Amino acid sequence: MKNGVLDSLRVIEFCEGIAGSAAGLQLSEAGAEVVKVELATRPLKRSGALFSVLNRGKRHVTLASLEGVLTLLESADVLIHELTPAQAAANGLDDASLKRLCPSLVVSAIGGWPQRHALAEAVPRETLVLARLGLLDEQPGHRTGPVFVRMPYANWIACWLCVVGVMARLIARDRDGRGGVAHTSLAQAALVPMSMHWARAETPTPVFAKGLDKHIPIPLHRCSDGRWLHVHYSPDKAPWMASALAQLGPDEVARLNAAWPESHVAPNFGANRYVFAMRPAQEWVEHLWEWDVAAQIAAPFGAVYFDEQARANGYVVEVDDPVLGRTLQPGPCYSVQPASRVRGPLRSTCEDLESIGFRPPVPVAVDKPVCDLPPLHGLKVLDLGAYLAGPFACMLLADLGADVIKVEAPTGDAMRRLERTFSGTQRGKRGVALKLGDAATQPVVEALVRWADVIHHNMRLPAARKLKVDYDSAKALNPTLLYCHVSAYGPNGPRAHWPGFDQLMQASSGWETAQGGEGNPPQWLRFGVGDFFAGLSSLFALLLGVYARNRTGNGQMVASSLLGATLLTMAEAVALDDGSITEVDVLDSTQTGVSTVHRLYLCGDHTWLAVAALQDDEARRLLALLGADPGAWFLTRTRSQAITQLQRHGINVEAVREAQLDAFLDDPMHAAAGLHAHYPHPVYGQLQQVGGFWDFGDLPLALDRAPPALGQHSREVLMQMGFDDSEQQRLVEAGLLHL
Repeated sequence: MKNGVLDSLRVIEFCEGIAGSAAGLQLSEAGAEVVKVELATRPLKRSGALFSVLNRGKRHVTLASLEGVLTLLESADVLIHELTPAQAAANGLDDASLKRLCPSLVVSAIGGWPQRHALAEAVPRETLVLARLGLLDEQPGHRTGPVFVRMPYANWIACWLCVVGVMARLIARDRDGRGGVAHTSLAQAALVPMSMHWARAETPTPVFAKGLDKHIPIPLHRCSDGRWLHVHYSPDKAPWMASALAQLGPDEVARLNAAWPESHVAPNFGANRYVFAMRPAQEWVEHLWEWDVAAQIAAPFGAVYFDEQARANGYVVEVDDPVLGRTLQPGPCYSVQPASRVRGPLRSTCEDLESIGFRPPVPVAVDKPVCDLPPLHGLKVLDLGAYLAGPFACMLLADLGADVIKVEAPTGDAMRRLERTFSGTQRGKRGVALKLGDAATQPVVEALVRWADVIHHNMRLPAARKLKVDYDSAKALNPTLLYCHVSAYGPNGPRAHWPGFDQLMQASSGWETAQGGEGNPPQWLRFGVGDFFAGLSSLFALLLGVYARNRTGNGQMVASSLLGATLLTMAEAVALDDGSITEVDVLDSTQTGVSTVHRLYLCGDHTWLAVAALQDDEARRLLALLGADPGAWFLTRTRSQAITQLQRHGINVEAVREAQLDAFLDDPMHAAAGLHAHYPHPVYGQLQQVGGFWDFGDLPLALDRAPPALGQHSREVLMQMGFDDSEQQRLVEAGLLHL
């Protein structure tokens, strides 16, 4: 493993979109040799920063037809492609053919929709997928109605789902002696954040039924210099804010608060807003940081390239690009040993099949018994995380078949107060309610550490050391342990141990400014993307560690962060040598789109339609059809009429659906594709949630255990660890254990 964990693997990547290209980048920088394939009849668009970043360090080959891919696959371990099932079958790259021809090959197709979905043949374009699912209606905007989502978050999540699926399948290949599929889709990726919003219960509590309304005010405050500050949780104890609130008095504070809906993160939201307008943003953020209040200024897009914390952790790297010159680009956003690294800039020339050459794939045993267990069956995980990023990653480990034990305080995880959100990151786990850091519970904690193959959490590391669940303490008990930590700002630099949240990373990276639209105040992307990017990237790092341990026997600590994982999504822009940021598409002031050919249109029957004419010939046909006033063209037609005419001209469109929670969970197409999950819950009765995020073909997912009630499995787990009823009862009486 001189060049990375995956340095013995060859990956063939046949992708144009962000998801597949970014997945290839992740595998490349983890050490794999990645060969990017393009067809001579459809050359890739090589211009722009995004292409340079996503394809740096890869080999490139141009083929006359897809038949040449089969030649490459003879020496490959992994294939990533974006073909629909029909396209794959027409070119001999369908799952059945590849299983017969290349039985050790791992194949990940990233479609618009799951392979088993009725829409599996639809063109994989994110805006159309979001429109169909109703997710454009889930994003709040500066106006009523559905809003165009500027960040291609589904593509970025699909990248991580792809590489996590590939790693899980490679680990299963070590176990089973055969390859197989690890498919995902933009639709499954888009639904990842909805796991905390879209759920139904047979007997919901009032809190579960309420969920989180999209109109809850977000604490983005305009300061005296016109800049906007995003503050997470209440700033009321910071001295400047406390003094100002006291001077206002309770009656005036109440009056200011009454002008805004109730906020679950800031009880004095209205008064805070008034006070923040009294000072410049930089003064405020420095004061809040001094008092351990998590906050970030909503920065311009790309400014994060010059952030010292990002540079200290290698999340920003210098790359001498053959087209753009000396640039700052996103670097690897996680840590593992051997370290992932940038493997050079974009290659300016393509190769041919002969120069690529034959390389035997990694040998796998062929005499192992057939195993139809989930990919990570047998992996034992101790989940010590809270909030979203850590618990979500561990939920996915459970989905993949791992035995996950979640430990939370006897009073419950802080997120339990948001019941639907909490449940959306906890299924598949066994729940233990135990107080950490107490001498009386330390024997239980040590037993759990010895039991585990993996510890995963997102608490701050000083807190982990105080509770004696840091890596050094755990390693002393279990030398081959894999220990995975998710931080806010990364393990190095002046903000290494600071509190941080998804919203703040969106602010500092520039995505809030981008989502606000031209000339508008910034706006948070409600889907909590930073948490999910961080959780998924930590899972990729962890599975790299598992793959390495299977070969070396060595454990290690791996890490990811909100900052690093969010910064990766800045890849559509880079910083040039003169300090400028390359241009990106700008969301318009109405938050409807970025161009005439990629936007939402209001139709004459007051419904919305999404258009994504992203190929050059398709865009030309659309512009010719719409004429000089595209908006008027749609307003003089019903949505149905517009769809009929546009599709007749070969334009890709989709009706923008609204209020889709129940419709999604009732849809038999989604159920047939595995996008629903059902299980009995001790409090909620029958619980229905968003389903699986992968399709492993012959290997099942483990989607049969509901999120645990508080302490639901405490007795079972402690008995398994060797602590009998009397020992458990002593802990209960001391308030250290909840059964």
